[in-house]
Amino acid sequence: MYSKTVIERFQNPRNAGAMKGANGIGEVGNAACGDIMKMYLKIDDNGVIESAKFKTFGCCAAIASTDMACDLIKGKTIDEALKVTNKDVLDLLGELPPHKIHCSILAEESIHAAVQDYYKKREKELKKAQKAAAEAEAE
Repeated sequence: MYSKTVIERFQNPRNAGAMKGANGIGEVGNAACGDIMKMYLKIDDNGVIESAKFKTFGCCAAIASTDMACDLIKGKTIDEALKVTNKDVLDLLGELPPHKIHCSILAEESIHAAVQDYYKKREKELKKAQKAAAEAEAE
């Protein structure tokens, strides 16, 4: 039913766990199956993903997919990471049963959600810095 890679990633995930200092956190889920994936990213000032971790509530395929997605984006720029697709995850994991393909799609969506959160936080920080600079200039 599952490839050796899927079983290995499920039993020994390399990127499992929360991350302190994450500056991008994305959570996605599928109500139909109950899978929930939370991806944590640490992105440096140059827009490179230094670290990626995850917490997933779900099946073997969901955990393996998110773990593989983390490996695929580490060391990549944000733009490169956003180009990672569920097909890339599947190519490395091996075949998933048709009713489990959605797990790889959720992994892709979790990358996008974490990057979106990163941009929201950066925008908020920029506005705060601009406001502080304007107030300092007014004094």
